[in-house]
Amino acid sequence: MMGHVLRTLLSHYKRHPTQLAMLLIGLWVASALWSSVQAINTTAKESYARASALFTASSDQLDRLDGAPLSMDDYLALRRAGLPVSPLLEATILHQGTTLTLLGIDPFTLPSGDGTSSLTAFMTPPWQTQLAADSLPSIGLNRADAPGATPLLGGYHLPPLTLRNDLPPGTLVMDIGALSALLGERATLSLVAEPDAIRQPPSGYRMTRAASVASPGQLTDSFHLNLTALAFLSLIVGLFIVQATLGLAMEQRLATMRTLRALGVPAATLTAATLLELLVLGGIGAAAGLVSGLLLAGKLLPDVASTLNTLYSTEVQSALSLPWHYWLGSLAITLGGLLLAGSGTLWRAATLNVLALGHDHAWRSSYQRQLRRLTIAGGAAALTTLGVALWLSRLPSGSGLLLSFGLVAALLLTCALCLPPLLDILLRCLQRIFRRAALLQWSVADMQRQLPRLSLAMMALLIALATNLGVSSMVGGFRLTFLEWLDQRLTAPLYINAAPSTLAPLNVWLHEQASVLDTLPTARGTAQLLDVRTASAHQAPPAGAVSLFGIHPIPRLTDYWPLLATERGISAAWQALREDDVFINEQMAFTYGFVPGDTLTLATRQGSQEATIAAIYPDYGNPQSQIVMTVDALTQRFAGELATVGVALRTDADEARFRRDLMDTFGLSGEALVDQQEIKRTARQIFERTFTITRALNALTLGVAALALLATLLAQAHQRQRHLAALWALGVPRRTLVVLPLMQLGGLSLLTGLLALPLGIAITWLLVAVINVAAFGWRLPLQLFPSDIMTMLLTAVGVALLAAILPCWKLWRSAPSTLLNEGVT
Repeated sequence: MMGHVLRTLLSHYKRHPTQLAMLLIGLWVASALWSSVQAINTTAKESYARASALFTASSDQLDRLDGAPLSMDDYLALRRAGLPVSPLLEATILHQGTTLTLLGIDPFTLPSGDGTSSLTAFMTPPWQTQLAADSLPSIGLNRADAPGATPLLGGYHLPPLTLRNDLPPGTLVMDIGALSALLGERATLSLVAEPDAIRQPPSGYRMTRAASVASPGQLTDSFHLNLTALAFLSLIVGLFIVQATLGLAMEQRLATMRTLRALGVPAATLTAATLLELLVLGGIGAAAGLVSGLLLAGKLLPDVASTLNTLYSTEVQSALSLPWHYWLGSLAITLGGLLLAGSGTLWRAATLNVLALGHDHAWRSSYQRQLRRLTIAGGAAALTTLGVALWLSRLPSGSGLLLSFGLVAALLLTCALCLPPLLDILLRCLQRIFRRAALLQWSVADMQRQLPRLSLAMMALLIALATNLGVSSMVGGFRLTFLEWLDQRLTAPLYINAAPSTLAPLNVWLHEQASVLDTLPTARGTAQLLDVRTASAHQAPPAGAVSLFGIHPIPRLTDYWPLLATERGISAAWQALREDDVFINEQMAFTYGFVPGDTLTLATRQGSQEATIAAIYPDYGNPQSQIVMTVDALTQRFAGELATVGVALRTDADEARFRRDLMDTFGLSGEALVDQQEIKRTARQIFERTFTITRALNALTLGVAALALLATLLAQAHQRQRHLAALWALGVPRRTLVVLPLMQLGGLSLLTGLLALPLGIAITWLLVAVINVAAFGWRLPLQLFPSDIMTMLLTAVGVALLAAILPCWKLWRSAPSTLLNEGVT
């Protein structure tokens, strides 16, 4: 019996192939967008795990206080002193435009172990070069030929290759003796130790604790969470197509289902057949979406990998690497969404009244009850939104990222549920306004009659438009703020990057040059935060070392450096900084609740030192808390190192000659001298690349909303043609009949766009003031762009008109006899 019932139900799609196409397209698009983003996230997170398992990610590191490079004599002296340090050699080589990292390790002393299966082959000639399989394309080898090969890279013959899948892409590992013999002084030595194995750094050395280095996974969590949220939104919008198509198919099959029940088919069998139908169609759509998602992910992954590498210095493989649970997870999410969208259809099949009469206007007859239910559900969702907002307001600032996304989801759900009742009220008001214009009044009444079937598509359009406006406003605001911030922070025309041991005498040399007007050195370091004293009480300091940044507060810098909050005004704050007070970045203020006037106790060479927070400054793009002080204080008391030196020359100075003298005196390459405009250009490129994926998903989400609208219009095109045929018979010209649906749908979409406007502004505020703070620790100013608002409204109308063109074209091409036949059926 089940087979006959299932064939009967599926025969509906033979008579209505458009519905089958829209159903599969909805599943396909929703699954493709979701699975592509999940494939990118899964591959990136696997790369993070492999990078974190590598040697320095969870180890303390030692460096010399005088800035000189480490040597094997340092390593031997420390080992003889009983300190558990391990040597690590590192070098980079360029091969066919690809930079490869070579690491030389001592597997006996390495803190985390090295995962090497055969120490004898690894440590004795001819040694081994270990690398992951996804690094082979960059050196021109395939997997079959790799084991035992000795490729020539960058002019060096490597030891025989062996595959090791837990290494990051582009990283080659060999014994420290092999790398030393291969590259000699080109390799840089580092000394690492187990976390907290050395309590105090030995005399003449500084230690960077593992806790002060954020892992790639921590830095990029918010990036991937944003991608996941947008993909989930696309999945939901795609399921609107499925819901609309299933609802119409159910309405048109009510008579068939009642006939089956009257012929003796049990309700359980009918429900099971409907469920099996959903699973079969869902499996086809999900499988197609999964394959398409992998193709889309393959196209987007190189851009994502480049973005993550530039922003967070994390290498992500450019080829997809997906575990088994990815496939099951993607199918489960898609099929779960399908069953949720089809739950109403299953319920109606299970509770079908055999004696009730089927008719084409069942949705309209019960629509008032649906409006009441939607209003009640919208009220419940609004209370949930309010509850989540209150809960979030009680959390510490800078926390609750998942809850922040939950607040956005609850707000979108509230507005989507309230949209049909609001549109119904607006259409009733328009009916009264147009009561003296017969055709306009009929048009509005006809639009209200179509609302039951169009409501789901309008809800999808509302969500897509509001999200698009919110994200585009956030990105635009970030762009303006970021570029303005760059202009304020990069005040020197020329910046010099070199080793700290070179920058110290270079800074002294610059002060002796008559052509130099100003110098702007910066320094970096770390210190232990011992205590925090607020206005009310002592507060527990954050665990681990705190990043320090040193600046030279001269007018060229202070006149343009932005401050967000001060204790006694901007001028007083800069004077306080010169007198050994400190600034903290916005991230630190949000994370720990510090305000100007609080006192920090820091560990220095001479012991503890108190410093008052004089101001809070914006620090866009920095994922860590940071304290700013003068360069002199950082280098003299906290063993900091010079990081860069900015130079401003006099107007009559010969810049080309100055560059030559600088490079000749200190042996600098041309790459060490960076022009201010070049830095800004690179920063802009990083920014644009960062939001490429966001913009692509926004555009795809709008495309899915357009498909939802098109699916609804095509599904009811036949019935619409019957109603328009009656108007044609009454003398309304066919041109008017073609333009009328365009005006109807365009007007309804415009109303939806106007309702999406305040929702989009609310989402913008949540993105910049709540989610951005929770994700990155800093807040963006709320900026709205009239061009974005106009684009959003025009997009709403354009999407509707594009969706309505095909049904209107079919009406225009219909023969008069067809319209007459429609009118009498």
